[in-house]
Amino acid sequence: MQPLITNDAIILGIFLVVLTLIFKTSQSAHPFWVRAYTYVPALLLCYIFPATMNSLGIISGEQSSLYKLSTNYLLPAALVLLTSTADLRSIMRLGKKALITFLSGTIGIIVGAPIAFVIVMWLIPGFREQAIANEYWKGLVTISGSWIGGSSSQLALKEIYGCSEALFAIILVVDAVVSTSWTACLIWGAAYRDKIDEWLHADNSSIEEVKQRILAYKEEADRPANLLDLSTILALGFGGGALAHALAYGISTTLQPYKASLTAYGLDPFTSNFLWVVILSTSLGIILSFTPLRKLEKLGTTDLATLFVYFLIMTIGMRLDLSNLGGNMGLFLVAVIWMLIHVLFMLVTARMIKAPYFFVAVGSQANIGGVSTAPAVASVFHPALAPVGVLLAVLSHVLGVYGGLITGWLMRLMM
Repeated sequence: MQPLITNDAIILGIFLVVLTLIFKTSQSAHPFWVRAYTYVPALLLCYIFPATMNSLGIISGEQSSLYKLSTNYLLPAALVLLTSTADLRSIMRLGKKALITFLSGTIGIIVGAPIAFVIVMWLIPGFREQAIANEYWKGLVTISGSWIGGSSSQLALKEIYGCSEALFAIILVVDAVVSTSWTACLIWGAAYRDKIDEWLHADNSSIEEVKQRILAYKEEADRPANLLDLSTILALGFGGGALAHALAYGISTTLQPYKASLTAYGLDPFTSNFLWVVILSTSLGIILSFTPLRKLEKLGTTDLATLFVYFLIMTIGMRLDLSNLGGNMGLFLVAVIWMLIHVLFMLVTARMIKAPYFFVAVGSQANIGGVSTAPAVASVFHPALAPVGVLLAVLSHVLGVYGGLITGWLMRLMM
């Protein structure tokens, strides 16, 4: 069936207009929009709108070339830009309790996935066969990317492991419902922080120490980017992506003769050209974060990279058919148990090192929610602590793809 709109230039324009409207309304203080985005996150809306257009036959994700262009050009550039602006030195200065608690949450996500998967396969008769037939593990791996590194890591892992569009549509709903519910729990828990800290035997002096470090850390104010700045940012992103593509081709070609041996150990994704594009883009960004190029953050580098990611999300959404969307309680149960394992890891670690609930809440949200919500959770405790959420969320961007690859390897061992 021929879609109503076939011209990619028209579709691109529509998507950018819709993105602008989503950004505008999601930042509005109007009660209607605040309540609306409480139940439907902006990120999910970026999937739903183009998916609805595709399902109604207005556009066709299969016929459009926007998705391929976005994954090949925008995603590598976004990964380079997001990681190159990470202030890893400041992250390390947060203190060991903040970092240990955060990393325990990351480990809980990595190991929690296969554990939750096995538990549900044991609890629900026939789920194992269904999971194998539909390759559920490929969809669940994308959740690990979302819960550790955010949307860019989730999209990268989707391409690396070849998660089907039909499965990804279900996964998006599972991810949104479980992660949003947990965010609400973290904010609710802030009202009982004293009782939780008492149970954790927490030493709250570490929070004051972090607060003072942040208040003492002064940087020059943001300034508008000029033509040279914009050119430099684009050169960094797309130039870094070009280098990653060039090196990835050589590495993946070299590894092709060893594909059978790598497959035996569940490492066959490492023969994928796209995997190496993602790894090299991320690694290059990390290296550049220790250079003066990190200061490009003050010119809006992260905002531009986020725009790339959101546009890529819309091109993925246009490939989803909502008419084939069906609920799967087994996958929901896996995600809920998985989240509980993540929480258990963090609480046990916090009690062992006497870390306050603040580090648990912000560390968890930095993993699960990322840069959009971690600062908001941190500011519930004190406005001056919002940068802690930002820094830890940036660290999650750095770890996202690597953590997802480990998760994928572990889940394949469980099959």
